[in-house]
Amino acid sequence: MATRTDTRAPAPQASDSHDLIRVHGARVNNLKDVSVEIPKRRLTVFTGVSGSGKSSLVFSTIAAESQRMINETYSAFVQGFMPTLARPEVDVLEGLTTAIIVDQQRLGADPRSTVGTVTDANAMLRILFSRLGEPHIGPPGAYAFNVPSVRASGAITVERGNKKTVKATFDRTGGMCPRCEGRGTVSDIDLTQLYDDSKSLSEGAFTIPGWKSDSQWTVQVYAQSGFVDPDKPIRRYTGKELQDFLYGEPVKVKVNGVNLTYEGLIPKIQKSFLSKDKEAMQPHIRAFVERAVTFTTCPECEGTRLSEGARSSKIDRVSIADACAMQISDLAAWVRGLDEPSVAPLLTALGGTLDSFVEIGLGYLSLDRPSGTLSGGEAQRVKMIRHLGSSLTDVTYVFDEPTIGLHPHDIQRMNGLLLRLRDKGNTVLVVEHKPETIVIADHIVDLGPGAGTAGGTVCFEGTVEGLRAGDTVTGRHFDDRAAVKKTVREPTGVLEIRGAHTHNLRDVDVDVPLGVLTVVTGVAGSGKSSLVHGSIPPGENVVSVDQGAIRGSRRSNPATYTGLLDPIRKAFAKANDVKPALFSANSEGACPGCNGAGVVYSDLAMMAGVASTCDECEGKRFQPAVLEYRFAGRDISEVLAMSVTEAEEFFGTGEGRVPAAHRVLGRLSDVGLGYLSLGQPLTTLSGGERQRLKLATHMAEKGGVYVLDEPTAGLHLADVQQLLGLLDRIVDSGTSVVVVEHHQAVMAHADWIIDLGPGAGHDGGRIVFEGTPADLVAGRATLTGEHLAAYVGA
Repeated sequence: MATRTDTRAPAPQASDSHDLIRVHGARVNNLKDVSVEIPKRRLTVFTGVSGSGKSSLVFSTIAAESQRMINETYSAFVQGFMPTLARPEVDVLEGLTTAIIVDQQRLGADPRSTVGTVTDANAMLRILFSRLGEPHIGPPGAYAFNVPSVRASGAITVERGNKKTVKATFDRTGGMCPRCEGRGTVSDIDLTQLYDDSKSLSEGAFTIPGWKSDSQWTVQVYAQSGFVDPDKPIRRYTGKELQDFLYGEPVKVKVNGVNLTYEGLIPKIQKSFLSKDKEAMQPHIRAFVERAVTFTTCPECEGTRLSEGARSSKIDRVSIADACAMQISDLAAWVRGLDEPSVAPLLTALGGTLDSFVEIGLGYLSLDRPSGTLSGGEAQRVKMIRHLGSSLTDVTYVFDEPTIGLHPHDIQRMNGLLLRLRDKGNTVLVVEHKPETIVIADHIVDLGPGAGTAGGTVCFEGTVEGLRAGDTVTGRHFDDRAAVKKTVREPTGVLEIRGAHTHNLRDVDVDVPLGVLTVVTGVAGSGKSSLVHGSIPPGENVVSVDQGAIRGSRRSNPATYTGLLDPIRKAFAKANDVKPALFSANSEGACPGCNGAGVVYSDLAMMAGVASTCDECEGKRFQPAVLEYRFAGRDISEVLAMSVTEAEEFFGTGEGRVPAAHRVLGRLSDVGLGYLSLGQPLTTLSGGERQRLKLATHMAEKGGVYVLDEPTAGLHLADVQQLLGLLDRIVDSGTSVVVVEHHQAVMAHADWIIDLGPGAGHDGGRIVFEGTPADLVAGRATLTGEHLAAYVGA
């Protein structure tokens, strides 16, 4: 072994100087020439009010450029299959490392996407059963509910040298249930919701959204197909006519000289409505599907999605369907109990993945849980799993509010995971509002001072102590603590829930008080959403605002989403005696050069597409002739450029008064979105902004009970007080509010608390406390009680 004799310190290497990520002149979205230096191999937290530019700096600038530069290292052929990313608007970006983004984007809501399929745990289980399962039924695909069984035989031509035809047979065993095709549910269509059988087709018998009898091509195909009499009421059809009408095979027919395909109504509905993701549908289409279609558990596979063969193969009397239905913490224990040296590496890898679920606080899930049913916080933690055991170092991990959906008890565990990633030599960037996570930061970047155009600058950089002492909005509110209510409202009645057993609930009986602010709390996975969203009786005039993503393209904006544009268009049309459609950038008034988008997109294949401002309309999105029409001295593009606050004043008084528009703008102001411009694309809004936009829209609905799912998600400490004021106003107006929430300020402000637990999954599902916040703090008998007492300083 060689010995070292030179004891002098080694000369500094040039590579040692690259300890910072330098950003200079960032101008993405609302950022105003932002320049920051972020230390590497440290935990940096980005704070600031919602809409201040945190995500624009972290995700749209640093992470986006890192990903774009990595993509450029691949060949042009490979880049053609990857998402194209434009270079962010920034002067200098130095010291970047590989970025791994763990965001809150919901996982795909495809019916065949489950927790097991998105984390590779299912893939390892399938291999395990293909090696050890008895009886042996085939390779891993034989246990996959996404793989159908296929059998084929016939003549094939082999094009090699002298072509020759040979007879071949093909056989593949898949695990997909043939009845439900791996979905676990089968659909039954209610014919009374599709048509009125007392009418004929020519009288408009169809009640399907968008199917009009006079001009709609789809309806004309049925009326002029020759299979049915268009003037005869449907209830008088013969057996053959009804069979052709409902279940006819696809055939070509001529309608008004045009060749079209005729197909029975049932398969037509299945293809046009049921093959699509229900969550992606427009609200009125989704309401129709929920009305017309009932989904029931598949009777053949009993909801397991798997064929009989896949369910018959077992290891220690456990089938792959049983394994996927187990709570993950139990499945991890079962895997550890298998002693099979022939598959030892596989058992180690599978056990490690399942242990990561438990470690990250998701041990209460099961692998067969559909991924579309996970909350944003759960989806983010599922994405974290593949990185926990990684031996990569000097990587930049980027997190978007990792504490969303976590009980205060679980936040400490999440903090430990973030610190562990940092201690392995990685740079960790976190966008966060919760003081419990901000306090563990090595470095803090506070953006603001306001939101939207009032934000986009760096107000503070430094340590937690410096932030506390600084005069920024975050610093001033950092140690804010809400006090427990001394007097609470008296309920005006109760909403009875009896025998609730959705998911992990254990025949729960509870009375939800009406006319007050009720908070439902408990650790993640304790059954809160199952109780509130799955068990409140229908028909109780309930308006539910969940965390589902807002679906919208770059053409959608707050004005179109909230319905605000309709009264504005009508006001412009009435003032100028023209059609309202002229004042829509998606209709007749659209600029022909950019089709109303305001920008022209050039697709450059594997290179980033270029978006350039339209020369014809200069980004205003409307035809020049439309912009000559004015209302109260403003054209339509100037109105869409207004902020909500400006527009509220403009449409509230004087010649610009439009009461219908003013009401919508008032609701947007109430939820704290006064800084948004009416025409800002929905794709540029942050997660918190989108949820509050949804809340503002639902506030127009007349409901006796509002059910909110974590309304503080994405809210800054300073905005929580405004939210509490809004909830108070809603309750005082006579509406009952039920909130699923982890934020202690909302718990302290409640009139009544229902606490579920004591644990998650099969360790939860019970009511562990009902009463006022003061009683919860005084008793400290539950985890929530302990943390709330610590929060209020009791």
